[in-house]
Amino acid sequence: MKGGIGRRLILLAVAALLGAGVAPAQQSKKNQQLRSVHGIVTDMLENPLSKAVVQLKNKKTLQVKSFYTDEKGAYRFYGLDPDLDYELKAEYGTATAGPRTVSSFDSRREVVINFKLEVKK
Repeated sequence: MKGGIGRRLILLAVAALLGAGVAPAQQSKKNQQLRSVHGIVTDMLENPLSKAVVQLKNKKTLQVKSFYTDEKGAYRFYGLDPDLDYELKAEYGTATAGPRTVSSFDSRREVVINFKLEVKK
């Protein structure tokens, strides 16, 4: 009888170890599937617009994240859920562009969206 209990404990320990390995594997798979969106913001003559504001809105939660473009007019948002839709828009002074949509039906892991703004000088 003792042998049966010992064997059960070993099987339970092995099952627990195998089960513990599944969660990190699933989490790792989810991280590999996360997507990003990036691009550049320019004026109509394709000059990069530094410090333009690009806003990313989660269309499910309505949460908005903002990013200021760098000196090359570039922006990037990481870690986006591939199962959600997002909306982007860009602003520089009074000039705006968008909204543009990143759809959950788009399977690309890296989405490029560029904006051209009609900037009044």
